[in-house]
Amino acid sequence: RCRDDQHIHPFPLLNIDGCRALHIDGHQPDAAIHYAKLCREAGILTSLDGGGLRTNTHELLAFIDIAIVAERLCEQMDKTPEQMLDYLKSRGCTVGGVTMGERGLLWYDEAGVVRTLPAFPIPRERVIDTNGAGDVFHGAYIYSYLSNPSKGWHEHFKFARAASTYKIQKLGNEAGLPTLADIAAVKQEFRAEA
Repeated sequence: RCRDDQHIHPFPLLNIDGCRALHIDGHQPDAAIHYAKLCREAGILTSLDGGGLRTNTHELLAFIDIAIVAERLCEQMDKTPEQMLDYLKSRGCTVGGVTMGERGLLWYDEAGVVRTLPAFPIPRERVIDTNGAGDVFHGAYIYSYLSNPSKGWHEHFKFARAASTYKIQKLGNEAGLPTLADIAAVKQEFRAEA
């Protein structure tokens, strides 16, 4: 992943046959827009990790089904998390949300109902490294969707919450990638809050 705008041009063309979900972060703006449009037209779920404002954010959101953005994006766009949900709805995102760290997830479901998913109450002394927690959250809800597409987004986000809770208790990104057993252990530990 590049942090600048110097990318391969033209971007490589991919065969999306058999693809069931596209998860992007808006880097490589031309490729992001191309594949989001292509997947949306093909009925393939599109998901956005909106970690920060990009040159194509506004346009890209028109082709996104599931938009989960960081609180940082709210700050960059001078919006409260509630205003961001309204903005995501106005761009046509079926499900949208704002990750807010220890304050959890503020999101709306397919019916437009605003909901909250509190973070698990991890004692501060167990929080080792929050870097990458959002990436784990996004990867986990996509995994959950692909594994159990009949479940609702509330269940997918609960799975992702457990995965990111595991991650923040480990130093480094690779060490913080949970297995299914790790996620089950977190769910078991916090079953009263689930």
